[in-house]
Amino acid sequence: MKQIHKGWSDDKKYLIESEQGNQLLRVARLELAGQKRQEFNWMKKVAELGVPISRPLSFQVTNEVQSYFTWCEGRDAEEVLPLLTKEEQYELGKQSGIYLQKIHSLSAPDEDLLWEEKFSRKIDRKINVYQQCPLSFEGDEFVIRYIEENRHLLKDRPQSFQHGDYHTGNMILSPNRELSIIDFNRFDFGDPWEDFNRIVFTAELSPAFATGQLHGYFNGEPPELFFRLLTLYIATNTLSGLPWAMKFGQAEIEVMREQAKQVQNWYQNMTKIVPTWYRA
Repeated sequence: MKQIHKGWSDDKKYLIESEQGNQLLRVARLELAGQKRQEFNWMKKVAELGVPISRPLSFQVTNEVQSYFTWCEGRDAEEVLPLLTKEEQYELGKQSGIYLQKIHSLSAPDEDLLWEEKFSRKIDRKINVYQQCPLSFEGDEFVIRYIEENRHLLKDRPQSFQHGDYHTGNMILSPNRELSIIDFNRFDFGDPWEDFNRIVFTAELSPAFATGQLHGYFNGEPPELFFRLLTLYIATNTLSGLPWAMKFGQAEIEVMREQAKQVQNWYQNMTKIVPTWYRA
């Protein structure tokens, strides 16, 4: 058994090596038992759709919560992608988009809140937290203005199961160049298109992969409404970057500052809805 230290999850993670095949063990605090059982059961549903993931094997609660999964063999996609051609990156991106479309085919449970109300509360909270934060980034007024002028687009949006952290840092590429999706611990329910809000990490690494992801998901060109909503979701996430980074020190603060600058460049101070990294 080897402990895995990568990732931001509070779970303790272990690789269990055995002759019967390698497994992943995730250990969580007892008070998270309900949430972890939900995560385990939803991952079962995703696996049944044919999406290559760490398949759930067993779940048990003692003085802690233990979830066992199959192990995805390979290397982190973010390590391998820069070594591939742009065409190979694009094709793998298309595959990731097809997988995400399957994930979003799982309907969300009946919710009391409409998406418009649910996400509007999140917007209000993030704007408030950002404005109370002692740190800021240049051009924040353009980001806030775009959010306020476009939040009406949330009206009548559907809700589905969401991976919650869908980017190349949570993908594994096997020696046979097969993609697997990992780390569902931030799963949520909401507008399926909001699940693209982490594409900023992917686009920084590989614009070709990010473009392929959109083409695979939509089986062609995304509609204009998607780009308008994606810009809204990315803008909202950009506001929360600095308050989040303050908990982790100066290195993460600089990462979030650079990302905010990158977003401004992609969207030309929020005057464009199609980011410059996208290639039709």
